Amino acid sequence: MQGKFIVIEGPDGTGKTTQARELVQALTAAGRDVEHVREPGGCPSAERIRALLVEGEPGDLLNWTEALLMNAARHELVERVIRPALDAGRWVVCDRYYHSTLAYQGGGLGLDTGRLDALIEMATGGLEPDLLLAFSLSAEDALARARAREDEEKRFEAREDSYHARVRASYAQVLRDAAARGPVAEIDASGSPEAVRERVLHAVADQFKGAL
Repeated sequence: MQGKFIVIEGPDGTGKTTQARELVQALTAAGRDVEHVREPGGCPSAERIRALLVEGEPGDLLNWTEALLMNAARHELVERVIRPALDAGRWVVCDRYYHSTLAYQGGGLGLDTGRLDALIEMATGGLEPDLLLAFSLSAEDALARARAREDEEKRFEAREDSYHARVRASYAQVLRDAAARGPVAEIDASGSPEAVRERVLHAVADQFKGAL
């Protein structure tokens, strides 16, 4: 039996990473064999590419270099981890997917979406999620959370506020387009982590009967 592919998407600071872990724990407790991955990264080769993308200063990479590296990492992850896991009947929970490229490199950096679509098709081979969980939070709260994190991965967060505004505006269109290709559940990411967890689990249980 083919596994299920769940993607968690949304702007920085919406709590995706925390909720991805919570979802993996809940699915595992329910007896599912789950692979938990992230973008960019998720396998050794893609994690090495990730370091180039998320560390350093905003101007360290040219815009198209950033997009190409994102999709190189994505291809490694899809072909080395995600497809084999799904073919083996395992579930995959992925923190970000190609929707982020359309929002960040397309909307944020203004790169041509037709070219990005072609890159994404090459990277993913057309693999779509069985469920997209789209996190939303006010711009002020999300950016404050993202910039308060204590780690070295601040290259995207360090960009100007206008860039983040473009990313958020782009996400709305990206998610509308995604809904034409498969199931999308919008998740209100405000409130306590426990409250958000319940919203996520409800959405997953609603899409996959008997999964939890």
